[in-house]
Amino acid sequence: MNRLGKDREPFLFVLDYLLQEPLIYPLSDACPVYFSMGGYERNPPPAERVGEPLFHVRSVPYEAYRKGFVKVMDHLKQGNSYLVNYTQPSHVETNLAPADIFLRSRAPYKLWVPGRFLVFSPECFVRIEAGGSIHSFPMKGTIDVAIPDAQQVLLSDPKETAEHYTIVDLIRNDLSKVARQVRVERLRYVEQVRTQQRTLLQVSSEIRGELGGDFAARLGCIFQALLPAGSVTGAPKDKTVEIIEEAEGYKRGYYTGVMGVFDGCRLDSAVMIRFMEHTPQGWVYKSGGGITAQSDVLREYQELKEKIYVPVF
Repeated sequence: MNRLGKDREPFLFVLDYLLQEPLIYPLSDACPVYFSMGGYERNPPPAERVGEPLFHVRSVPYEAYRKGFVKVMDHLKQGNSYLVNYTQPSHVETNLAPADIFLRSRAPYKLWVPGRFLVFSPECFVRIEAGGSIHSFPMKGTIDVAIPDAQQVLLSDPKETAEHYTIVDLIRNDLSKVARQVRVERLRYVEQVRTQQRTLLQVSSEIRGELGGDFAARLGCIFQALLPAGSVTGAPKDKTVEIIEEAEGYKRGYYTGVMGVFDGCRLDSAVMIRFMEHTPQGWVYKSGGGITAQSDVLREYQELKEKIYVPVF
């Protein structure tokens, strides 16, 4: 990434959660993956339409979810973490081909690595403008718009508020490792996300810093310093990553990693959430949410299930 950035050569990058198997594709070469982000897109050939889309979910069993949740809560009560992003895999069955899901999905960031996984993410990680300003948009807090006074309920919820402020502070600290003049530009603004089942409200904030005009030659170093993303780990980050590994009991792989495009002047990237992985047992959808000491296990389990969707409508 440093070399391509220094040469101002456009490229696509796909960085797994623990940076163990990063994928880098110069856009001047033949690219084996399909994507739509950062003003670039490479679409697969149209798949055969199957009529009404079917999407059946077999969520992780409640007792399996609760087992890891209890481990997370033990660490929170001991003061080892303030916020843990706890996730679990669920199985899904669909009559949509991967190419059809990719083409039908409405999301600002999409990626399909054939034979491996699909991403249709609503969450920007960082954008870097040509002048060197870096912007991050952590997303924390979700509610079904059909709930009465949904926006007010979401914004006034003390658990969601504390979780969001914790992530904003963490991302601000992370950006301070690579940028100057880091500040919060917008705090807790609400956006809508449509799915095939419902419309959700999600809360985000914008944090900005200044990298300087020489940022392109150190893009790899910048992302190495920022990852894993704070919004999908927790605080303090290093200890929380250990707690996640203990509680989840599975490998995230590329889920909650970061993907993006550098066009030679500016960069746009996203957190790889809303993620379907192809396994020998079929499709697995990985989802979860932030856990604090005030969290309720049934409510958090419901949030995990609500986040299992494809934005096809």
